[in-house]
Parts: sequence; C-alpha cells; structure tokens
Amino acid sequence: MSEPVRPWRRRLLEILVVVTVVAGIQAWRARDLLPADQRTPAPPFALTDLQGRDWSHAALAGRPTVLYFFAPWCGVCAASSPQLRWFHRWRGDDVQVLLVGLDWSHVDELRAYATRHRLGMPVLVGDRGVAADWRIQGYPTYYVIDREGRVARRDVGITTTAGLWMRTVGL
Repeated sequence: MSEPVRPWRRRLLEILVVVTVVAGIQAWRARDLLPADQRTPAPPFALTDLQGRDWSHAALAGRPTVLYFFAPWCGVCAASSPQLRWFHRWRGDDVQVLLVGLDWSHVDELRAYATRHRLGMPVLVGDRGVAADWRIQGYPTYYVIDREGRVARRDVGITTTAGLWMRTVGL
C-alpha cells in the first residue's frame, strides 16, 4: 500500500504548479518585447510631457530609468499606479521613472488619469510610432533602461514596488 500524500506536500505541489503557470504566461506575454538579455540600445524617441517639456532618449543616459507604457482606460495600469508612486518616492533619487501614455483619443484623457492617480512623475504623450518602436502590444508594459541607455529588463502586466526594486537593483 502506498503512503498517503501529506497535506503540506500537496499544497506545495499546487503552489509550484501555479507559479510555473504564471511564469509561463508572463514569458509568453513578453515574448515580442525588445530583448533585455542582449542589452539592446533603447529606441530613440522625442516626446513632450503634459507640462509641455520636451523629452528624448538622451534623458535616459547616466541614470537607470523605468519607462512605463500605459493606456488611460487600462484597469491594470490604474491598479499599478500606487506601486509606481511608492517606487518613485522610494527610489526617485536613484532611478528615473517616466510614464508614457498611449492609446488615447484626446490628451485630456492622460491629464485626467495623471490627476486621478496623483502621479508625481513625468507623463509623456506617446503615439503609435513610439508604441511600434518599443513593441508595445499590451498594457501596462515597462522597460528598465540601464545607465548606458540599454534595455536591461522588461515585462508586461501588473507590477509591485518590490518587483520594480528587484528589476532596478544593481543598475
């Protein structure tokens, strides 16, 4: 007669299966993003933020940067906003955080989003060209750019303050 499976072993197995499935889904969702393992140079861009200031890829040099691409209608983006605020308050002196609004009909949608979510970081007005250059196919998508302006990390979906910290440590 075989030994019965202990409840904690079964629970551990269930957790491992869930973690494996979630990791597989995340890898599948990020498959078409710019590669991070090769430290690809970040695509050039020239955008204006909601205050009218000009930004370009030159702003990424010399300091690690989180580029967070969002849509104002995206529920997951809204759920991630508090995490971005906390990360910006915590690491803002060391890591630059730039949000890029995409998939909007009128720029006032981005302004309303920034106000509603109390974003205290620059919100750049993105367009289809930027979305194509950065291979954005879902929201939110974020890239971590190293000090040399190369793609160091990337992902799609909800993130946490701890997740952002882990992706930026050592850059």
